[in-house]
Amino acid sequence: MKQAKYGLVLYIFLMLPPVITFLESVMAIHMHMQMPLLLIVGMLLAPFFQKHFPQFFGTWNKNGVPGITLFMIIVIYWLMPRTMDEAVTEPIVEVFKFISLPFLAGIPLRDSWSKLTGVSKNIIYVLLSILFGIMAWLYIASPTQLCNNYLLIEQKALGWGFLLLAASIVIYFLSTIFIDESKYV
Repeated sequence: MKQAKYGLVLYIFLMLPPVITFLESVMAIHMHMQMPLLLIVGMLLAPFFQKHFPQFFGTWNKNGVPGITLFMIIVIYWLMPRTMDEAVTEPIVEVFKFISLPFLAGIPLRDSWSKLTGVSKNIIYVLLSILFGIMAWLYIASPTQLCNNYLLIEQKALGWGFLLLAASIVIYFLSTIFIDESKYV
């Protein structure tokens, strides 16, 4: 249960007002650092909840599909420029971000990933790479400012970050197809 303690410490650290201000001051840091760290908090807290509520996870997320679906819905929601903009200006949306990413995305992801089949994992890789590619195109190609709280140059930097992320997922996905991991165990 050490990782649950680490997750709780990270969660408290991320909720400190100076940390929130810093992480939300630059668009790319907001999207590519703060939000993934909140997902990691949920993934670190997941074993604690799985241990204390095994019946819930066994019944609700038996094959991993409901959990990964909830994860994808939350991720797609937070990828929208409007929601990221509102998280900076609306306190209730900020609170929802700090609840939804760890508890509605991070924990279901950790619980679901081991339950998914190889084909399901490959589908998730493809969906995420397509989704991040679309977001890269949206943020890079848009001639207008999509978020009122961030500059156009920050928007383009975020788009290039999404492109790098999509390319990284594609490279990892291709490596899982062409490399036999059993030779290296």
